[in-house]
Amino acid sequence: MTKNKMKIPRQPMKEQPPEERAKNFLEVPYGYDSETAMLEAERCLQCKKKPCVDGCPVAVDIPGFINLIAEGKFTEAAWTIKETNSLPAVCGRVCPQEDQCEKLCVRGKKSEPVAIGRLERFASDFERSQGKITIPEISPPTGKKVAVIGSGPSGLTVAGDLVKMGHEVTVFEALHKSGGVLVYGIPEFRLPKAIVEAEVAYLEKLGVAFKFNFVIGSIETIDELFEEGYNAVYVATGAGAPVFLGTPGENLGGIFSANEYLTRSNLMKGYLFPEYDTPMPRSKKVIVLGGGNVAMDSARTALRLGPEKVTIVYRRSADELPARTEEIHHAEEEGVIFHYLTSPIAFLGDGENMVQSARCIKMKLGEPDDSGRRRPIPVPGSEFEIEADTVIVAIGNLPNPLIQNTTSDLPVNKWGNIMANELGRTGKKGVFAGGDIVTGAATVIQAMGAGRIAAKSIHEYIMGDGEWKWNKS
Repeated sequence: MTKNKMKIPRQPMKEQPPEERAKNFLEVPYGYDSETAMLEAERCLQCKKKPCVDGCPVAVDIPGFINLIAEGKFTEAAWTIKETNSLPAVCGRVCPQEDQCEKLCVRGKKSEPVAIGRLERFASDFERSQGKITIPEISPPTGKKVAVIGSGPSGLTVAGDLVKMGHEVTVFEALHKSGGVLVYGIPEFRLPKAIVEAEVAYLEKLGVAFKFNFVIGSIETIDELFEEGYNAVYVATGAGAPVFLGTPGENLGGIFSANEYLTRSNLMKGYLFPEYDTPMPRSKKVIVLGGGNVAMDSARTALRLGPEKVTIVYRRSADELPARTEEIHHAEEEGVIFHYLTSPIAFLGDGENMVQSARCIKMKLGEPDDSGRRRPIPVPGSEFEIEADTVIVAIGNLPNPLIQNTTSDLPVNKWGNIMANELGRTGKKGVFAGGDIVTGAATVIQAMGAGRIAAKSIHEYIMGDGEWKWNKS
């Protein structure tokens, strides 16, 4: 039987043709049908040691749910995933499985790994489409209250886990919709917002309460939450403050942070203007600075708004691109142009202070820097210009400092990230933190993994004797 399994090739997932999808915001991959999903599930060797589970930050029983798919028990497969993952439809779409669970798949040693992410997406989509979403058993009420600040992946994970333990959980969200980076950062063609809304609706059915347009640090402080009777607070505010280059001319009109550009399009539905009253720049020539997933999202969003040309400018080579391989591939297929080993040194404007070009310099790669990647070094005399009426800066993010500035006894590091130990405990009693606010910008599933660990730690703390230990020792 194992030999037969080894003969089954990895099943591709149908997608919109590049020439069509580059003109719309509909989801690019169509997902597996039942027959394809079962065939792909048959490829799983059902390893006893389950190395794939070791690569999953939320420890999903991967062989277990895949076996259920192989048997045609699709709903049961979804329920198995949701035992440890509250957002399976999201993770099946945006998690970098190739660097996590699939990277450790035994099949991948001699052929291609099992398509774990695609199968996760299939199971969760099937459950939702069939209306077979069930509410798991909720523990009896404990009388304990937990405040969760931020409704991104980490905050939603903590909320879902804690409410199932019987605690009263309220999520405070600064924006008017929940989901954090899932709704303001990731484009519709990669993660439809209806998927996020369905996942959040599931948490509401579990009993999680949400307060929107509620900025902790402005409307109320963490200390005031404790005064109101909350037994613990989990900070999951992410890393949403943009980073700029400090390059001359960066204040010209037409230059945006990726945060603003994507928020306009995604959360505020700018891509549907004028149906939604959020205008997007109608550009002819767009430059995107950066090489991560946010840069790919920005470039592919800009492309769909009809410019003549969209160019990604990245200071290292293609081998160093940090974005997911799938996202790079999609961007290339859709017509995004890549300028590698290139860095802007100034932005030039017209008579109305609007950007009209970027003066760039060629780079070469030197010795590795702190990131382990080879350091880009300018090549003297290689300056040239790239025309642009829109520039999107997607080179990273920093934590929003509002909570740190209004909570004086909450330790932070030199970058402004909240310091927390491996259990999510901070230096302030009763305050936990996780996700990008602690680690800096990372992946959705890593934030969720931190949330799962913190939920258990919060439960132990509020149900114990109140002793506070946060140092790793």
